[in-house]
Amino acid sequence: MATRDATTDVQTRLLGREVSFNVSQPWLAYWLVIMRLIGGWWLLHAGWDKVASWPFDASWFVGGAAAGTSLGPFVTLFGDGAALAFVNVAVPIGQVLIGLGLVLGAFTRMAAFFGAFMMMFFYFINGETGGWAHGVVTGELLGIVIFGMIATLGAGRVLGIDSYLAKTDLFKNSSRLQYLIG
Repeated sequence: MATRDATTDVQTRLLGREVSFNVSQPWLAYWLVIMRLIGGWWLLHAGWDKVASWPFDASWFVGGAAAGTSLGPFVTLFGDGAALAFVNVAVPIGQVLIGLGLVLGAFTRMAAFFGAFMMMFFYFINGETGGWAHGVVTGELLGIVIFGMIATLGAGRVLGIDSYLAKTDLFKNSSRLQYLIG
């Protein structure tokens, strides 16, 4: 007996017209895995490069580049002393952990949230210091969109550790923990 792929009917209005189309759920699942792996590798690689060439120094970013931007009043608080030491460790380690979480599909929603959060800082500070010279659509903006999609659609339950975590009693009995996984 032949089986059909499950489909999802999408119905919406586009430019004043009713539009509907079918999306194959298996293809959507594959797409989520691909986006999760690409986004995860992107941050894992960026973080690992910083760890491998230790020590990492973010003073150019939180001290110099951020000054005069919309996020400057907040970010420049981390420009020296213990706050800068924290950022110098938090950025590379954070990128590695976010990347690993996405690649492995572990705590995917939380990893994607923090990936988008980190990208927002990069987007606004880099953009306002000349990065938008060629337009506002940058790699950082695309990162925000990709990480937002991953967090929203629960990409960790597709070929990821989150699918196993969701079956454990600890996660079944806690709605807060369920929210952290994809």
